[in-house]
Amino acid sequence: MSPVLAGVLQFLALFAALALAYRPLGDYMARVYSSDRHLRVERWIYKAIGADPSTEMRWPAYLRGVLAFSAVSVLFLYLMQRLQGSLPGSLGFVSIPADQAFNTAASFVANTNWQSYSGEQSMGHVVQTGGLAVQNFVSAAVGIAVAVALVRGFARSRTGELGNFWSDLVRGTVRILLPISVIGAVVLVACGAIQNFSGIHEVGQFMGGSQQWNGGAVASQEAIKELGTNGGGYFNANSAHPFENPNGFTNLFEIFLILVIPFALTRTFGKMVGSVKQGYAILATMVTIWVGFTALMMWTEFHHGGPAFDIAGGAMEGKENRFGVGGSSIFAVATTLTSTGAVDAFHSSFTGFGGGITMLGMQLGEIAPGGTGSGLYGMLIMAIIAVFIAGLMVGRTPEYLGKKIGTREIKFAACYILVTPALVLIFTAIAMAMPSTLTSMTNSGAHGFSEVLYAYTSGANNNGSAFAGLNANTPWFNTSIGLAMLLGRFVPMVFVLALAGSLAEQTPIPESAGTLRTNKPLFTGLLVGTVMIVAGLTYFPALALGPLAEGLAS
Repeated sequence: MSPVLAGVLQFLALFAALALAYRPLGDYMARVYSSDRHLRVERWIYKAIGADPSTEMRWPAYLRGVLAFSAVSVLFLYLMQRLQGSLPGSLGFVSIPADQAFNTAASFVANTNWQSYSGEQSMGHVVQTGGLAVQNFVSAAVGIAVAVALVRGFARSRTGELGNFWSDLVRGTVRILLPISVIGAVVLVACGAIQNFSGIHEVGQFMGGSQQWNGGAVASQEAIKELGTNGGGYFNANSAHPFENPNGFTNLFEIFLILVIPFALTRTFGKMVGSVKQGYAILATMVTIWVGFTALMMWTEFHHGGPAFDIAGGAMEGKENRFGVGGSSIFAVATTLTSTGAVDAFHSSFTGFGGGITMLGMQLGEIAPGGTGSGLYGMLIMAIIAVFIAGLMVGRTPEYLGKKIGTREIKFAACYILVTPALVLIFTAIAMAMPSTLTSMTNSGAHGFSEVLYAYTSGANNNGSAFAGLNANTPWFNTSIGLAMLLGRFVPMVFVLALAGSLAEQTPIPESAGTLRTNKPLFTGLLVGTVMIVAGLTYFPALALGPLAEGLAS
């Protein structure tokens, strides 16, 4: 079987699995967030934290819950790392330096999982399992909660109430993320991923020295790392490491875990607003971009540009033989079109255009299908921009799902789409102006610039993957990328929740002959165009200096 055919068949199998899971998972999540019933374990949690799950919140109160919970999480995770040397199960590792501890705490709480450290050489069992893995669950649940609050803004009328943050957080963790992760972990263990709390072992003799490996609760962390679109690996090689991703089947299974909740949330959206066709329109937009990016990535990486490519069957540098060009291309697109950041190949070793595709996927806002929750609310923001543009074309006040998109709403949407590009471009410009940055760059020229641009794109968009050529473990990069991650995660949430509150207060507008039908293919095409033009062109000058220049020169 040719490598190209193998890659296409893998993609088709993944597509079929996602299609089978779409309806039952989407309907289940809609029931979870619409139910008035609380499980016994959930009531115990509410009692422990002193929350009343039946109290409805307006958007300022909902936002305060998000920010307060996240701030406490950052502090808790920071202290765990700073005290690691005194904790049991540390495997003899010392405490993490202050700037790196801040970066890691910000990273995992912001659902970014950017890592400026090697996990197997820095983090003990307590920090890995009791700190990082816990944040993999709750940071993902926070993202889903904010998305559900926005959906309620569309679904409700003449009220500013968006639900209860604590209830949404607990339900997302207990009823959705935890049970699926358990199943995922069992599958990974059955296929060869490790799950233990063993210490450090010396393995063989290599070039006059020994190599050391430590065990850990890898399979369980791998499952939620992918399912919650987190991405932080137990080992430095991330999902290219055989302990995390043993074979071709687990590679495809992990891609499935990355994509299944973000895609299924469009069904949840349709059920909660009372029109599954609206969910299908958003889904069609996400699928169109995802399929297009995957096809383009596979073409660039399979393209034979010389005898080395001919012999290898594609651009195999930096890729695992276990997965090949096809599996690595599908994984790379999935992880950068979502906020996952996990890697099974080194993106820095992709072709110039291939590296640019991974970067552009993040720069679009990671909305096809995006992160758990963040992908849905990001795409709904773009839908609001799309109906606003359509309204300008016909000289009519735009509407979406029966809600008028007025001055207030479009200001919130505009602020949302401007925050992340501003963070990426400003931090990149400052870093490139600093002489110390040159010492962190492995490469010079266009590829070296891409390393820095990729780092801030990944941090501000809450992705977490890296070009792998940049030494980001410096006080400047640890601090600046940490700030980019926190601002890129929580400032957009302010505008999302403010928009949700504004929509929930409105009285629904009945459809008329002039209403744009947002459940038709025409709107899907308009939305795809809006995403590519509004989001994509923002970064075009920066991309022209990096991956485009490199690709054209090769």
